[in-house]
Amino acid sequence: MQTPSTLSYIDSGSGLPVLLGHSYLFDKTMWSPQMTALAKQFRVIVPDLWGHGESPALPAGKSTMADLAADHLQIMDALGIEEFAIVGLSVGGMWGAELAAMAPERVKALMLIDTFVGSETDEAREKYFAMLNAIDAAGTLPPPLLEYVVSQFYSHNADPSDVQALKARLGALSAEQLRESIVPLGKLIFGRPDRMAMLEKISCPVQVATGELDLPRPPLEGQLMAEKVGCEFSLIPNAAHISNRENPEFVTRLIIDFLTRYA
Repeated sequence: MQTPSTLSYIDSGSGLPVLLGHSYLFDKTMWSPQMTALAKQFRVIVPDLWGHGESPALPAGKSTMADLAADHLQIMDALGIEEFAIVGLSVGGMWGAELAAMAPERVKALMLIDTFVGSETDEAREKYFAMLNAIDAAGTLPPPLLEYVVSQFYSHNADPSDVQALKARLGALSAEQLRESIVPLGKLIFGRPDRMAMLEKISCPVQVATGELDLPRPPLEGQLMAEKVGCEFSLIPNAAHISNRENPEFVTRLIIDFLTRYA
């Protein structure tokens, strides 16, 4: 589904509404291993980020994580959903935390997976911006850069078909898509300010989880957020950044247990 000038999304199942946020460079299909089980117990709304999947290009003026949070809240408003839970992975967790702080009376539970609301180190930010500038200049992901990007998402435990699908999808991105959405969104994500203090404003139940093999968002970051919130931290075994696909059964159970306990 999609309304004019809004994100594309799917709306499936019934029960407590749960808003799922996917990783940068993925789309709503990232959550396919969890969808059937979740939709049996919850109403699951899964948007595509701007310039990803079936969503339109990043609109002008979208420059902060709070802007992305507001865009997702607009979907819930359009659907007439007052109260809901959020499960966000990577950038989905970043805007998800912003949304929980922005609308505490509406967000009933928040799960943060393979994400971090603190800022990048200066070194990491420079590295990411250099890569994004190279992509912008080339209008494509050069093969060595493509291999590096994929290696940041998946470990040796990943399904080879998932790895190939990601390579194919990233390799097929048009210069227009890259320059209008992927590069500016990347700079929004990797240039974000430190928002750790925001976690103290979140009043709903929270759980943090990180794949034990996650390279861009190592477990220590998840532990720091859990300590700041005062909530449970779970280490996801045998999984890297896209942990819900590398260890789908574990993550599905983690999500369902959390939502049924707290939401």
